[in-house]
Amino acid sequence: MGLTIGVDIGGTKIAAGVVDESGTILETSTVPTPPTPEGVVDAIAAAVRTVGAGASAEAVGIGAAGYVDDKRATVLFAPNIKWRHEALKDKIEQRVELPVVVENDANAAAWGEYRFGAGRGHDDVVCITLGTGLGGGIILGGRLHRGRFGVAGEFGHIRMVPDGLLCGCGSQGCWEQYASGRALVRYARQRAAADPERAEALLGLGDGTPEGIEGKHISEAARAGDPVAVDSFRELARWAGAGLADLASLFDPSAFIVGGGVSDEGDLVLEPIRKSYRRWLVGARYRPHAQVVAARLGGRAGLVGAADLARQG
Repeated sequence: MGLTIGVDIGGTKIAAGVVDESGTILETSTVPTPPTPEGVVDAIAAAVRTVGAGASAEAVGIGAAGYVDDKRATVLFAPNIKWRHEALKDKIEQRVELPVVVENDANAAAWGEYRFGAGRGHDDVVCITLGTGLGGGIILGGRLHRGRFGVAGEFGHIRMVPDGLLCGCGSQGCWEQYASGRALVRYARQRAAADPERAEALLGLGDGTPEGIEGKHISEAARAGDPVAVDSFRELARWAGAGLADLASLFDPSAFIVGGGVSDEGDLVLEPIRKSYRRWLVGARYRPHAQVVAARLGGRAGLVGAADLARQG
């Protein structure tokens, strides 16, 4: 199969792109994400038609944040869009008259990195995305591992701390409450409130209050060596690395790929994650260690991965 179209559904925008067999995006179209579930369906179809006009695309892959069934057709649950058992494949196929594959967005991004990014040369890869929350994807033996019901890889909701922090999913102690962009902000605000003098530089980047600290302020301050910001990144990395050590016991990959906005800080966060991973890895002195590397495709991974999964059929 030649050209395919990938779609990445975000909270504020829907991006569609024509992608060739080498993972190159040839053309893109972006539309705002509508506020209603049915409006999102219409916007996806409009973006696909726009980007596909004049291109001989043969299939469409859609990356959606939520649980996607084992047939890659129905979004069982998407909290941000309020889809419940949404027959997305059928609805989009009727509108665009092309075969459609629906996949979880983190799975699509993991596949994109495996095929065209940091996972090239590896057959067994586990990806985590440290964004607002924590997502992930699993590649085993060169195949995307989706589980029997299609919802494997929801790493963010592994319970790391029994009776820990309340998560948006309704459970407590989920991994993403301790290793995510949201967790990073919480760490920095708590430290700034406890020791405002030590956090003076960080507080100055916001409105002067702990509540005014945002992720971008923490990154800027950490790059300048601010101790509170650096400590906040280290705390996030400690939890991220400990989780990777647990995943190594489950999947034994040759590489962990770390993506998402937090990973944009490079070794500022990656090196502490590696250190924590080595610290908590069972039998670390006697077994090979997986590489822990940064994702390479950035925001393109989900779109490129979805398009390639459509090509795979």
